[in-house]
Amino acid sequence: MTLTKPIPTDATGIFSQQATPVAAELAVRFAVLVTKWATRRRTRLALSQLEPWQLSDVGLTPAEARKEHHRVFWRV
Repeated sequence: MTLTKPIPTDATGIFSQQATPVAAELAVRFAVLVTKWATRRRTRLALSQLEPWQLSDVGLTPAEARKEHHRVFWRV
């Protein structure tokens, strides 16, 4: 028994029952990717605001923190 209604197809056939799960999967993957990017951005921003003694506690130098802060959010 399915709890969802099938999406009707339009004249171009873009929305078929098979295409909908693929589109949903792509949307979820994109949302996960954007969330990762946002987390990296926030983490790198927070890292740039730490004092040298705090950086030392986590095993980083101020130069390493600056380098990490200047990396673009899509880079791991």
